Amino acid sequence: MWKRVVGYGALLAAGTLALQWLDYQRLVRMHSGDVYLFLVAAAFLVLGIVLGMRVFATPAPVAFDGNPKAQAALGLSERELEVLHELAAGHSNKEIAARLHISPNTVKTHVARLFEKLGAKRRTEAIRRARELGIVP
Repeated sequence: MWKRVVGYGALLAAGTLALQWLDYQRLVRMHSGDVYLFLVAAAFLVLGIVLGMRVFATPAPVAFDGNPKAQAALGLSERELEVLHELAAGHSNKEIAARLHISPNTVKTHVARLFEKLGAKRRTEAIRRARELGIVP
């Protein structure tokens, strides 16, 4: 009788182990799609974050150098450049004269020379041409 009880006990233990193993296999098979879906979603999340950072990142501002080659080609003096920058800022002759500590007539002379050098007839045309050349921002 002793051997029978141990035999039945071993048989029940093996059956329980088999049922547990089958249940584990069923669980893994049932939820393997969920695991794969999670891994794909995580990969797309990381990809979206990386691409978003690259697309929406603000580029480093380029330092404005004033295009020294164009300045040299036109023969602009330092004072004419200062007057041109003041013109681009929208200041009148009197305001430019006060800022640069020169007379309004001197400002008119510099503006006339700028018109000649830039091939312009009006202030707005001179400023547009200077911006095209990269002399003023």
